[in-house]
Amino acid sequence: MTLRLAGPLAAALLAAATAQGAPPPRYDLLIRGGTIYDGSGGAPFTGDVAVKGQRIVYVGPHAPGPAAKVVDARGKAVAPGFINMLSWSNESLIEDGRGLSELKQGVTLEVMGEGDSMGPLTPKMKALAVQRQSDIRYPITWTSLDEYLRGLAAKGVSVNVASFVGATTVRAYVLGEEDVQPTPAQLAQMRGLVKAAMQDGAMGVGSSLIYSPANYAKTDELVALATEAGKCGGFYISHMRSEGDRLVEAVDELIDISKRSGAPAEIYHLKAAGRSNWPKLDTALAHIDAARAGGQRITADMYTYTAGATGLDAAMPPWVQSGGLEAWIEHLKDPATRAKVLAEMRADKPTYENLYHHAGADGTLLLAFKNPKLKPLTGKTLAEVAKMRGESPEDTAIDLVIEDGTRVGVAYFLMSEENVARQTALPYVSFGSDEAGQAPEGPFLLSAPHPRAYGNFARFLARYVRDEKRTSLADAVRKLSALPAHNLGLHDRGTLKAGNFADVVVFDPAAIQDHATFEKPAQFATGVEAVVVNGSLALEHGEATAARPGQVVRGRGWTGWKDGGCRNRAGDWSW
Repeated sequence: MTLRLAGPLAAALLAAATAQGAPPPRYDLLIRGGTIYDGSGGAPFTGDVAVKGQRIVYVGPHAPGPAAKVVDARGKAVAPGFINMLSWSNESLIEDGRGLSELKQGVTLEVMGEGDSMGPLTPKMKALAVQRQSDIRYPITWTSLDEYLRGLAAKGVSVNVASFVGATTVRAYVLGEEDVQPTPAQLAQMRGLVKAAMQDGAMGVGSSLIYSPANYAKTDELVALATEAGKCGGFYISHMRSEGDRLVEAVDELIDISKRSGAPAEIYHLKAAGRSNWPKLDTALAHIDAARAGGQRITADMYTYTAGATGLDAAMPPWVQSGGLEAWIEHLKDPATRAKVLAEMRADKPTYENLYHHAGADGTLLLAFKNPKLKPLTGKTLAEVAKMRGESPEDTAIDLVIEDGTRVGVAYFLMSEENVARQTALPYVSFGSDEAGQAPEGPFLLSAPHPRAYGNFARFLARYVRDEKRTSLADAVRKLSALPAHNLGLHDRGTLKAGNFADVVVFDPAAIQDHATFEKPAQFATGVEAVVVNGSLALEHGEATAARPGQVVRGRGWTGWKDGGCRNRAGDWSW
């Protein structure tokens, strides 16, 4: 790939050409001669993509007229920018606006808000959030989700950003972090917070129901919040109440919430967790198919690994975590409480979503600590650390939480490779990294990310599309771009067509490859050569440019209406 007519030489040549009567450039950027996968899933074709300002102005066999910049894409795939449906770059983009691990995989939009969002916040929530910060530290100067997103874009980011409003955040705003149920007045206040966030452009409401205080919410509470999102044209997206022992029941709850609220629904990181639960995927998918056949808008996203990554809170019962992180740690220091927690962690049939139960101590990998004294344990399994300390793995888990003052970041090895591969071909599944954008430098090296941070999208294209041929490249591009854009209601992103925002990725299908592993996670994917975000080259020759063209992408409720609420625009509901 070559880039022509750039910099002072370009200006000189342009001036000379103009003086000789040559026409001025018709386009700001021309991506020439690539194999175009437009996002529709249809057959690719060889041609050009022309950009003027922030928008695509031509997609076809040969763009007429000259351009200020030309990217030679011959022999490469040209596709809409990829959408990360589950990003945890909330903090990492504050530290480093490049989002390198995402950008180098072709991601042009990061969608945040799995249960927790960066607003709305009370003064107490702000103080706790600052107190709980770990490797990345920053002041919290905003209150609403909109203020956070606008501040991020103003600071400068390479990729576009969007967010759901977190059901957990809304709950904490009104109820705190205790195991309590809202009064009618409190629920009305929570609904009002969702409505306000939707009017500010949130994509919908997101929940994460295995974690406290999210798992204290009953179904009716979630229906109420999803209803407000649906009124504004948004949808409900959820880390369901179970992905393991009660997977099918959790799918049914999500379908019920969607049906009762009228809002479309999406399953975060679809999976069947735990060997004994792997066969349940068939039943779960059958229930999804039945709901879709009945006219409900049910979709899912996933990451392309057999291990998830979260915290040791997912190993302990919700009741002990009532009151928040600090209260949880104090509870664990009480001998009687500790004994009860140990018994529940070791139970053959857990009454809560116990990821440790299915992963085991050997399948629980320690990734992130706040306490510098514990950081040398990064990369060891819980079993290894327990052996070093001469105590049980369950005791070790409790002690690590107390000593670190955090939930402790861990990876749990839970899924079947066969199920993961099968899911990549499902027509309604898009993709999310469930990680933060990273760079192999600075504070990002203080903890170990899950390799999905550096490899999720490249791994899909390399392993499951090119090597295993689980689906065609045209369909893979659709699942990375047009499908999530459609689900989000973004009518001017996700496909390559005139009038759309110019979010474009140029990559080599034969060379694209992930390299990150659990042993060495901080390794960039390769094979993506250029990334255009809102008409500007954010990645050129595989390296980030100085441009920071990312914008806030807002949902359907963002209309500027201030006349009492959101109005459901029927035309947006086509499916």
